[in-house]
Amino acid sequence: MHTRRSFLKTSALYSAGILAAPAIPSFLSAGPVIGLQLYTVRDFMAKDPKGTLAKVAQIGYNSLEGATYNDGKENFYGMDPKTFAGVLKNNGLVMRSCHYRLGEDSSGATLTNGEYKGTILHDWDKAVADAHSLGLQYMICAWLSPKERGGLDHYKKMAAEFNVAGEKCKKAGIQFCHHNHDFEFDPQSGKSGYEVLLSETDPQLVKMELDLYWATKAGKDPVKLFDAHPGRFPLWHLKDMDNTPKHSFTEVGSGTVDFKRIFAAKAKAGMKYFFVEQDQCPGSPFDSITKSITYIRQNLV
Repeated sequence: MHTRRSFLKTSALYSAGILAAPAIPSFLSAGPVIGLQLYTVRDFMAKDPKGTLAKVAQIGYNSLEGATYNDGKENFYGMDPKTFAGVLKNNGLVMRSCHYRLGEDSSGATLTNGEYKGTILHDWDKAVADAHSLGLQYMICAWLSPKERGGLDHYKKMAAEFNVAGEKCKKAGIQFCHHNHDFEFDPQSGKSGYEVLLSETDPQLVKMELDLYWATKAGKDPVKLFDAHPGRFPLWHLKDMDNTPKHSFTEVGSGTVDFKRIFAAKAKAGMKYFFVEQDQCPGSPFDSITKSITYIRQNLV
């Protein structure tokens, strides 16, 4: 983990403009900003990231959220920030945010020199510097492994760590957020871990990327969350829930989530960007994201 001295040095570079982020390119295709979380096409990104990004752009997505960085290699799909930025620009794409891990255990992260590199708790300074170089606006805590969840006291400890991570992001002109699943809403002694994260973090340093599917599955009304914490939810994940006992993932507009009602409250939420994400698809994920973007264009933007 970097020292305070190294962090202050990096912060000075930001302030001096030495680590200037590249200008965000104009979209090659006109139209509303519609985002995709690349986890949806993760298998294809692993095999052919350039070809996959070209196909995503051809379908009509122009805004992206990355799904990987902290794999021990600390890069974006096998590319350094400059190379990856060039691929994005060539396809008229903007990567606005990326997902990262907390780094308390090895789930989803590779151990390097005794640390889970590229995570919030390990080598975060480099992760922030690379995000800044790529021009990211948001860095997101993506998922908490079972070992990283714990009780309410552990969530309080995590909130303090999020504040530190958020302060480092702020110095680089980046907003730190947390992306939920359903387990954060599990009640513990009359309170949930999600409530602790909301109450114990600085609202300016730590905001939320609300996953509408997982919040709904946990029995929470997104609109009521917006009412209780206005302006705290700049990012959303759009995924739908099918009308079966399993409540499985399905394409946006094909299930039971009332997206029109939720979008009507976007100003209260403080929503800036949204990203389609479908963890599991019945066939080709490209077919699923095409179906989702068609509904979004016709009904939500």
